[in-house]
Amino acid sequence: MNERRQLERFELKVPAAIESLNQEHKGKELNLLTSDICSGGAYFHTAEPLPEGTEVSIDLILPLDKLRALKKEDKKAYIKVTGKVLRSESEGMAIGFDGDCQITGSINEK
Repeated sequence: MNERRQLERFELKVPAAIESLNQEHKGKELNLLTSDICSGGAYFHTAEPLPEGTEVSIDLILPLDKLRALKKEDKKAYIKVTGKVLRSESEGMAIGFDGDCQITGSINEK
């Protein structure tokens, strides 16, 4: 099978809070781990994937003790992105990220 991906993927388990932005699922939040991730999107294993086309807001939560500290008082960094469910399967879903992202040292800065 030929690899069609253009972006390098990493097998990382990063905690994420995924919130649906669509009216029919508005406010539904899933707390999941990425299975693999790249700058263009991520795959999340879940028994309750959102339908294809669902627009989402995602907070990826990076523990700073495993990264170089940005600020000594911060314990985690948050990467806030939006995206859309590209593929929904019985074992999970693939979400493509939009171009904009915000990185903060505190959940209160979102």
